[in-house]
Amino acid sequence: MTTETTEADMQPDAVRKVTDEDPGPSRADRFSALAQQHGALVTLLMAMVVASLSFDTFLTGDNLENMALSSAFLAVVALGMTFVIVTGGIDLSVGSLFALGGVVAAWGSQYGSAVALLLPLAVCGLIGLINGLLIARSGLAPFIVTLAAMLGARGILLAITDEGSRTYLVDKDSFLATLGQGSLLGIGVPVWITVALFVLGAVVLRRTRFGQYVYAVGGNEDAAALMGAPVARTKIAVYAVSGLCAGLAGALNAAWLLSGVTILGSGMELEAIAAVVIGGTLLSGGFGFVSGSLVGVLLLKVIQNVINQIGSLDSAYQQVVSGAFLAVVVVAQTWLGRRRRVL
Repeated sequence: MTTETTEADMQPDAVRKVTDEDPGPSRADRFSALAQQHGALVTLLMAMVVASLSFDTFLTGDNLENMALSSAFLAVVALGMTFVIVTGGIDLSVGSLFALGGVVAAWGSQYGSAVALLLPLAVCGLIGLINGLLIARSGLAPFIVTLAAMLGARGILLAITDEGSRTYLVDKDSFLATLGQGSLLGIGVPVWITVALFVLGAVVLRRTRFGQYVYAVGGNEDAAALMGAPVARTKIAVYAVSGLCAGLAGALNAAWLLSGVTILGSGMELEAIAAVVIGGTLLSGGFGFVSGSLVGVLLLKVIQNVINQIGSLDSAYQQVVSGAFLAVVVVAQTWLGRRRRVL
């Protein structure tokens, strides 16, 4: 009895493995990934086109400059928030730290611009470090820890300003004022600082070992620990970074306004979270990028500017539209994430 040998049986195992190899992600899978990563950018471009066609003043130099400056401070806060959310955490203290950083910078400006810049970084960075230590070492929930820090920072702010009755001013001839109100090539210095920080943040998150640890902790904390990633140190670092960014944003805002305003920062933590999520970063952690957060900030500012351009709508509609848009984005992210896992 003879057995017939087919051509496939004569192929080496390596050749058969290549032949049977998975063809890779489908077109629908690639589209879902692109939509999740760049959907906010496409929406931003579409919104700007519609706004420019609807309002003659939208693309004017003054309007664009105002949007860029108002976006810069929120963007710096959102940059630090991106690192936190990628690890699967949350930071509710950044709004209060932003206000505290501004007041501390204005108070410190009487002792020189170096003190005015370093002091808010030290104070807010220390609070962020304490947040990280409590979360990473004690196992406390980020929501509770940062909520307590939010209240504590606001209390320190009120103590410094005598319950908000005292306002510290920044000398308009100081170097700090130049950072806030100066311009380079017709663009405000805070905008250039923000761009530089986002470039640095992108390099750190995507091209360094620390960035790999951030993604690993957010993706699966237990697996990251088994792979040797310093989970606790990574968590501590991202909350310290968030505090530093909030303090720096507050200092730049004080330099721009030439004063430390106590009522600022209320609700900024929610705006920062919204911008990060709209930019494509998953609240569950493990996925995100800083460029998306910048796009999310710009998109929120464009929406606010369009509502202001309409004129007949009050500022409350900004919150309504932003909240509705955030809900749509979260639903879309969830659907796209499930679709990619299925495919």
